[in-house]
Amino acid sequence: MNKRKICVVTGTRAEYGLLYWLMKEIEEDDELDLQLIVTGMHLCEEFGNTYQEIEKEFTIDKKVDIGLHDDTSIGICKSMGLAQTRFAQSFDELQPDMIVILGDRFEMFAVASCAMILNLPIAHLHGGELTQGVYDDAIRHSITKMSHLHFTATQEYQKRVIQLGEDPKRVFNVGGLGIDNIKKMHLLSKEEFEESIDFKLNQKNLLVTFHPVTLEKDSSSVQFQELLNALYMLENTHIIFTKANADTDGRIINKMIDTYVMENKKNTVSFASLGQLRYLSSLQFVDAVVGNSSSGLLEAPSFKIVTINIGNRQQGRLKSRSVIDCDPNNKSILTAINSVYTKGTKTKLEEAINLYGCGGASVKIKEEIKSFNLTNILNKSFYNL
Repeated sequence: MNKRKICVVTGTRAEYGLLYWLMKEIEEDDELDLQLIVTGMHLCEEFGNTYQEIEKEFTIDKKVDIGLHDDTSIGICKSMGLAQTRFAQSFDELQPDMIVILGDRFEMFAVASCAMILNLPIAHLHGGELTQGVYDDAIRHSITKMSHLHFTATQEYQKRVIQLGEDPKRVFNVGGLGIDNIKKMHLLSKEEFEESIDFKLNQKNLLVTFHPVTLEKDSSSVQFQELLNALYMLENTHIIFTKANADTDGRIINKMIDTYVMENKKNTVSFASLGQLRYLSSLQFVDAVVGNSSSGLLEAPSFKIVTINIGNRQQGRLKSRSVIDCDPNNKSILTAINSVYTKGTKTKLEEAINLYGCGGASVKIKEEIKSFNLTNILNKSFYNL
C-alpha cells in the first residue's frame, strides 16, 4: 500500500511547538509518510538556529532558506519572492500528497500560493481567527481561500471560515493545538526551570513577549518603549524576555531588549527562543504573560495566570477572563500589571477557562488528513450561506 505523503512546513519556533504532536502522530501512523520542510526563522542564527532542536526529534527533508536578513517591508517582500521559487523546487522534488501549514505568516502565504499553482491539496490549521492589528489577518484569510481542508480552534472560527465561502464538510473544529503540548509534555520543576535558564525567580515574575504591530507604521518601537517604561517602575519583580519574531521591525524590538537587559542584569534575562518545554514550564511560575503574543490568549489561560494584552495586535481573537486588555502606554500597562496582584483578579483566575478546548486536536487532524477522500479535492466552489 502506498503511504499518503503529508508535507508539514514550519518557519518559526512558536509554530513548530504547535505542530509538534501532529507531526508525531503522522510519523507514527503506518499509513502516512511525514515529509518535513524547515524554513524562515529556524535557519537564522540570530533567532536561535532552532532547526537544530527539530533535528533531535524529526528528519528534516528540506531546509529552505528564504533570506531573512532584512525585516523592512521591502526585505520581507524579497523573502516572499525567494520563498516562492525555492518552495516550488522543493515540492517538485518531494511530490507530496498534501501540504500542512499553520496560521498566518508571510512564509506560509508563499507556501500556499506555490502549492495552489502546483495543484497540491492544502490543509490549513488555525484559520478563521482575527488579529486586526497586523497584516497577518489578510494573509490568514487568503490562505483559507487557497486551502482545501480547514482545522479551526473554536466553533466561532469554524463559522467564520464557512462565512468565507468554504464547504462546511471540509471545515473541522478541533480546538487549539497548543493545548496538546500542555497536556502531553512533562514540564520542568521550578528548580529545573531556573537551572535551564540560569536565572533565579523572585517574589514576583513576569514573562514578556512582544511582537511588531505591522499595520501601525513606526509604532512598534514606540509601544515597546512604553512597556519598558512601565517595567522600570516595578519592584521585587524578575522579568524573562522572549525576543520578537521576524516581522517588520522585529530586530528593533530585540535591540531594545538587549539594551534593557544589559542595564538591568540583576532582575532580567532574555532569550531568542526558550523552546516549547522551557516556555510552557515558565507559565507555571510567572504571575503574568505581558505583551501581545497569541500564546497569551491560546495557552496561558490553561495555567490560570493573567495575560496582559497590550494594544490591538490580537484584537478580534476570543479571550478568556484571565486576559486583561490595556492601551500601549506606560500608565495603562502599569495599571494592568499592578492589577495582577489584586483579590478581584485572583477571583477571575479561579473562574477562567481556556476557550480553545481541552486537547486532542493533533489526533483529530491526523485522522482527517489520513482518511479524507482526495479525489476531486482540488475542485472547490464558493459555499453560499
